Amino acid sequence: MDCFFHNDAEFDWLYLEHFQLLSQKHWTPLAIAKKAAEYLNVKGAKILDIGSGVGKFCLTGAHHFPSAYYFGVEQRHELVHYANLTKQYLELENVSFIHANITQVNFREFDHFYFYNSFYENIDQQNAIDDTIECSYSLYEYYTQYLRSAFKVLPSGTRVVTYQSLGEILPDDFKLVERSFSTLLRLWIKE
Repeated sequence: MDCFFHNDAEFDWLYLEHFQLLSQKHWTPLAIAKKAAEYLNVKGAKILDIGSGVGKFCLTGAHHFPSAYYFGVEQRHELVHYANLTKQYLELENVSFIHANITQVNFREFDHFYFYNSFYENIDQQNAIDDTIECSYSLYEYYTQYLRSAFKVLPSGTRVVTYQSLGEILPDDFKLVERSFSTLLRLWIKE
């Protein structure tokens, strides 16, 4: 199954054409996913992708770094369905997808986190995946503050990777370790 992880076009072929067309704006590029997963890969770690979409980050991490376990939380049932189908096709055992809103997830059950600014869709209806998500700046703010509060109670050593996010979801005790991919990818650790 290595062939699907050579480039984004080959990976995106795993999905329906509709999702392939959304890939460039909404799914993590393979190079980003691999670098992020490498940083989060601590043997036996449980890694949560917040707003996992069709599962591209989790599937890439699970393929390249099988010693960690990847979870994706996504509020759209359809995307969770396709993520699970792709997981089965790729025969990956160290990945699971959760159909839930992030407010229904216990963050203490996970060790490290990946966040590709999934809340932005609440304020950018023109680039929405579909019409099932409410366009609302107050909802964007609510989710941002909710996530910030969830990260506040996590232990020292917790790693977070953000992509296309300035880190506004992170409390002040998270230290920026590295920036790459034109500073769009940021690696953090809680002190």
